[in-house]
Amino acid sequence: MKAKLGMSPIAWWNDDLVELSDDVSLEECLRQSRSAGFTGMEKGRRFPDDPEVMLPILKAADVTLCGGWFSGTLVDEDLSANKRRIQPMIDLFKAVNAPCIVYGEVGRSIQGDRSKPLATKAVLSDDEMKVYARKVTEFGEWCAGQGMPLSYHHHMAAVVQFEHELDAFMNHSGEGIPLLLDAGHLAFAGGDVLRAIDNHHKRISHVHVKDIRRGVIDGLDRKRQSFLDAVALGAFTVPGDGSLDFAAIVQRFADHGYEGWFVVEAEQDPKKNPPLKMAQVGHKELMRVMNAAGYTVETQGFPNV
Repeated sequence: MKAKLGMSPIAWWNDDLVELSDDVSLEECLRQSRSAGFTGMEKGRRFPDDPEVMLPILKAADVTLCGGWFSGTLVDEDLSANKRRIQPMIDLFKAVNAPCIVYGEVGRSIQGDRSKPLATKAVLSDDEMKVYARKVTEFGEWCAGQGMPLSYHHHMAAVVQFEHELDAFMNHSGEGIPLLLDAGHLAFAGGDVLRAIDNHHKRISHVHVKDIRRGVIDGLDRKRQSFLDAVALGAFTVPGDGSLDFAAIVQRFADHGYEGWFVVEAEQDPKKNPPLKMAQVGHKELMRVMNAAGYTVETQGFPNV
């Protein structure tokens, strides 16, 4: 089985908490990640949107674009509005040969609002979830028809946060919307990561290997503190530095024959947790558990576009 290891630039620059950003260029971010052994990087705010500009940067760093976040609003807005907003991203991702676009629902989400405690997140009724899941499926089918598949990201403080919400979403949606399984977000929400892999492995197309610091999460006052408060306190980290058993998690993916990207997405204070050091820690741990699970980790960086 083959696996690819990527990172998210959120370890270097946080889009929601500017104070948790390192003063490094895109080129330096890519250089550090690649030097740690990662061959992919998801898109961040310092990436150019012109493929003619992006491709030489990726080539020079020997890194491939392995995904990127799209802020979807399908829980509130119609398909046409989201199609218009995602079309330039589809065109860009196709031009640089990216594997997928990560769909993150921001409609009714409080993930970017530090004034909203975790306990106040929006909850969809059963009927609302059915309508929403079918709508996202239709959108996923349309994007795939345009040549760029989506991968749905369940997320803390969003409408699909808890494991039972993920189960409902998956039950009412279809194969037209694959799943991004994020170990850290599911564990933060109190879910069972191994059970979720067992239940939804047929639809998982992308994986975020985000770790958590259990002590930070267990110490949160969810009626008072927000998702961004949790991030600032250090709720997330890289595999090998946190509380999750990634040997068991990666083995479960291997048991179900998953092949593809495992992306380290670990937003935290770069001054307390230098991104290069964290990248090295995460890569070392992932290589350990990947080898144990029987994966061959690909070493090619820049793709043949």
